[in-house]
Amino acid sequence: MKTANSIGWPTATALVVANMIGAGIFSSLGFQLEGTPNSWSILFLWSLGAVMALCGAFSYAELGTRWPRSGGEYHFLSEAFHPMLGYLSGWVSLTIGFSAPVALAGMALGEYVGPYLGIPGIRLALTVIIAISLLHSISIRKSSLLQLITTLLKLMIILFFIVAGLASPAGDSAFNWDSGWKNELMLPAFAVSFVYVTFSYSGWNAAAYVVNEIRDASRNLPAALISGTILVSGLYLLLNFVFLKHSRVEALSGELEIGQITANAIFGSQGGELISFGIGLLLLSGISAMVWAGPRVTQVMGEDHLLWRWFSVKTGRSIPLRALWLQTAITILLLLSGSFEQVMVYSGFVLQLFAALTVAAVFVARSRPGGKTGYRSPLFPLPQLLFLLPSIWILIYLAKAQPLETGLGLLNLLLGALIYGIDRHYGKYRKR
Repeated sequence: MKTANSIGWPTATALVVANMIGAGIFSSLGFQLEGTPNSWSILFLWSLGAVMALCGAFSYAELGTRWPRSGGEYHFLSEAFHPMLGYLSGWVSLTIGFSAPVALAGMALGEYVGPYLGIPGIRLALTVIIAISLLHSISIRKSSLLQLITTLLKLMIILFFIVAGLASPAGDSAFNWDSGWKNELMLPAFAVSFVYVTFSYSGWNAAAYVVNEIRDASRNLPAALISGTILVSGLYLLLNFVFLKHSRVEALSGELEIGQITANAIFGSQGGELISFGIGLLLLSGISAMVWAGPRVTQVMGEDHLLWRWFSVKTGRSIPLRALWLQTAITILLLLSGSFEQVMVYSGFVLQLFAALTVAAVFVARSRPGGKTGYRSPLFPLPQLLFLLPSIWILIYLAKAQPLETGLGLLNLLLGALIYGIDRHYGKYRKR
């Protein structure tokens, strides 16, 4: 039944699209080209990311209709394995799962738009993140309207960028179609580059975090997850082709503002300035989507765990206001304390770990009585294996190639485990 506090398929899909299209696609190619300059390698990376994201969407759609409740991995892992694993997932979602992508999008927004406005990038990022958090503090209806409008504008800008890039003649390009890609596949740098890809595709599971707010979730949740993932995957492949077509490897390698560099090559400096503002607008949409979805995890944790009970409170318009501003505060800390590359790799390892565990939960769900209810992932268990095997490969190589960032991610999990222990003892004490 339609209520003032529910959303339909279009908004749920917009939430997926907006969460996926963020800073990663316009910022990560430069870091990838440092270790994997072959064009076949780049397109293979992004194609593999598309397949993984779709396989993940199938899996989350099945879990979300099997165990319908907001919270995403927190709820799924608690049901499938153990409350502690769900708790750690919720802790990760709170500390970096949404806060880190919002911080990254804010950093990218500052780099793209700040120079043209004469505003320091960090100050612009802080202003935008706080303003969007205020807008999402009003009502779900306002959040839904904001998300639909910004996502539609985002898609229009990206489609214009792609069409113009494909139609324009190539000058000096980064294309390299030789057979060297075969050697790059076995390098640690290839696995690290894939972390950037999986981070850029993250968000395909966004609608699973707001299941309780979706009308007819058994039908609309799978539709939103799958259609949104397919749409963004196609756009990503076309965008990377355009990026490679219009700039040399030397111009792109190690650079953050890939979209702006390409826009300058296609439209000239004035046209590139306008496109930079357009990219800033679509980053706003991604920030909005993550500010909306993330606090729902903390709010659900608060319902189940006494230590977090204060954050379970919703306003009369069903806004988890306390959880929302907690996430905003953590985002600001990340924004002020880390570099773009460090935040991306640090968060990428832990997020991939819990995404893999959640996809593995499909096997558990099917083994239990009543496992035939809800959406059924096609070709089971092929999609799950296609997600899990590359995930294991990423985690192993990332631990070897980036031990500092990986270690920080594991320390964050250890801190979460300690807080889980404190939470349990506090709960037992209050009961006594």
